[in-house]
Amino acid sequence: MKAPTIVIEAGRSERHYWKDIWRYRELFYFLAWRDILVRYKQTVIGIAWALIRPLLTMIVFTVIFSKIAKLPADAGAPYPIMVFAAMLPWQFFATAFAESGNSLISNASMISKVYFPRLVVPTSAVIVSFVDFLISFSILVLLMIGYQFMPDARILLLPVFMAIAFAASLGAGLLIASLNVRYRDFRYIIPFVVQMGLYISPVGFSSSIVPEQWRLLYSLNPMVGVIDGFRWAIIGGDYQIYWPGFALSLLVVAALLAGGVYYFRKTEKTFADVI
Repeated sequence: MKAPTIVIEAGRSERHYWKDIWRYRELFYFLAWRDILVRYKQTVIGIAWALIRPLLTMIVFTVIFSKIAKLPADAGAPYPIMVFAAMLPWQFFATAFAESGNSLISNASMISKVYFPRLVVPTSAVIVSFVDFLISFSILVLLMIGYQFMPDARILLLPVFMAIAFAASLGAGLLIASLNVRYRDFRYIIPFVVQMGLYISPVGFSSSIVPEQWRLLYSLNPMVGVIDGFRWAIIGGDYQIYWPGFALSLLVVAALLAGGVYYFRKTEKTFADVI
C-alpha cells in the first residue's frame, strides 16, 4: 500500500482542517480506547463503576425526593424510572464535560510535539462518556422489566434527544477545555459546575413543579430541555413537554455548540505554546 503524501504549505492546515479530522479518525478510536482502559485499570469491579454511580444516585434521589419530600412522579411512572430517565443524560453530560475539560491538559505532551486537529482530543472524551451512557442504559431496561413498565412509540425518538445531549456536552466541553489551557483555575471550577448543575437540573424531581412564571427562565439551563426530552420519550403516556422551554433550551444548546467550536478553533493555534 502506497504511503500517503504529506504536503507542507502555509495555511494548509486551516483550509483543510475538517478534512484532516476525517484523516485522523483512527486517532479518535485510539484515544477513546486508551481512556476507557485507563479509567478502569486496576479497579476491582472494572467497568461496573459505570453502572454503580448512576444507580446509587438514583436510589438516593428516590429516597430523598419521593419518600421524604413526597414529590409526585411524572405521568404516574414509577419514581425510580423517572429519576433514572433523567440520570442517563445528566451523567453523560457531567462526565463528558469533566473529561473533555481536562483532556487537553492530560494530553499536553502529545499536543506540544505532534500536529493533528486538536478537536480530536476533547471529542474523543465525549465519545468515551457515550460508552458509559450505553452501559448505564442497561439499568433502565432492568428497571422497566422489574416495574413491568412498557414505553410507547415515543421511545423511537430517543436518539434525537441523545443527539441534543451530545451537542450540549461537546459544546460545553470544547469551551471549558479551551479556557482550561490558558487559565488553569478552571480545573477547580469544573467539579463545582458539575455539582451545582446536578441540583439545578430536574434530575431528582420533575420540572413541572417549577412555578409556571419561572419555567421559561428555568429552561435557560440547556439540560432542562434534554432531560425533559428523555422523560417524554421514555415515560410516554400522559407526560408532556413544556414546548416553549424546550425550544429555548434547544436554542441555548445550539449557541453553546457554535460558541464552543468557534472559541476552540480561535484559540487552538496557541495550545502548543501555552500548555
